[in-house]
Amino acid sequence: MTRKPVPTKPPVERAFLVGVEIRNQPSLLVLEDSMAELALLSDTAGLKVVGETSQRLDSPNTETYIGTGKVEEVKALVEETLADVVIFDSELSPRHQRELELRFGNTVRVIDRTALILDIFAQHASTREGALQVELAQHEYRLPRLTRAWTHLARQAGGASGRSGSAGGVGLRGPGETQLEIDRREIRKRISKLKDELEKVRAHRERYRAQRKRSQIPTISLVGYTNAGKSTLLNRLARANVFVANQLFATLDPTTRRVELPGGHGALFTDTVGFIQKLPTTLVAAFRATLEEISQADLLLHIVDITHPNAMAQWQSVNQTLIEIEANHIPVITVLNKIDRLPDPEFARQVASEFPNSVAVSALNGLGIPDLLREIENELFEKYIPVKVRLSYQQGQLISLFHEQGQVQRIEHKRGGVSIEGQLPGRLLAAFQPFFSSDIPPSDPEQE
Repeated sequence: MTRKPVPTKPPVERAFLVGVEIRNQPSLLVLEDSMAELALLSDTAGLKVVGETSQRLDSPNTETYIGTGKVEEVKALVEETLADVVIFDSELSPRHQRELELRFGNTVRVIDRTALILDIFAQHASTREGALQVELAQHEYRLPRLTRAWTHLARQAGGASGRSGSAGGVGLRGPGETQLEIDRREIRKRISKLKDELEKVRAHRERYRAQRKRSQIPTISLVGYTNAGKSTLLNRLARANVFVANQLFATLDPTTRRVELPGGHGALFTDTVGFIQKLPTTLVAAFRATLEEISQADLLLHIVDITHPNAMAQWQSVNQTLIEIEANHIPVITVLNKIDRLPDPEFARQVASEFPNSVAVSALNGLGIPDLLREIENELFEKYIPVKVRLSYQQGQLISLFHEQGQVQRIEHKRGGVSIEGQLPGRLLAAFQPFFSSDIPPSDPEQE
């Protein structure tokens, strides 16, 4: 009797990690903690970490990023540990990648933190929108790095490309270069197509947000460092069933659920992609449609894993990203999560004093959730913030909204529009933000 062959799983790739600290270059995480995070990222990507090393430099080596002696050391360690891939914690230039692969040998791949995060995103993109966004980010990352495959393309092309090249009358152009130009052109065409498709997604989201605004239901975005517990919190608040996993970037696609607040008001809560230090700029650009869910929200819940040793650094990293996506004008409640893991929950209340406008909770068992809901209601419907706006007469709907929902203290009719000074409830700040008067910015509610 002949047995059918049993399919075997592909062997797990072995990864060797390299960290570099550039002196006088600010970083939220110390080198050791950043390397620990890189190991977690590698694990999330399905790699087996077999070793690591690090180096402190005044400035990166122009050819190989790390020093020449360190290159030889890493090469020896890679051979000793049988590593398949070397992962750098810093973003490498195309030249650095090309030179390092030449030094380590053709059998060893060299990638950086950005490429690793892109790979994780590709594995976790479960919707068409997520897949489009990740593919766009990958192509934009790869395009300037195609040169690293120049000799490989030349060998692959062989005589066929050489004959077509000579037929075209290009005497000095090698076969690899010809193939390289073809590859670049195809990638640029694909990038253009992806951007067009994502622009349609963005327009659809914009129409959906406009519809929500007309319904006057406030929107709340959950933001935070990856694995801080955003999805668990949304499940707790909305009694939903959003996918939760104890790994980095478990959630990529935004999920929105309606939640009833204590005073009888309804609100829409949206779970968003987790942030991380050194978040690739290509990802921020590609996920623009998704991140606009954050920048258009009426309130942000900034979830912080209070048990993490780098909780403050993670909080600062997320705040930096909020500035990058122009969402730092939106009122924020800091949610100190996972207090159930603390040996003394009272410690959370002491730590809360270090974070502005914070509430300590356990999304897992519900501890502190009633306090959080009351604070959300207060921010959206009871707390008024001083503002001064300039509105054209074409913005008649906003002028009426200020009169109906806000407190007008002074109004001045001018040619082409009005200046209004007064107070607005927190949930309306995002709608009026483009029209804030530059001479009197809105007051920080924490200073009130």
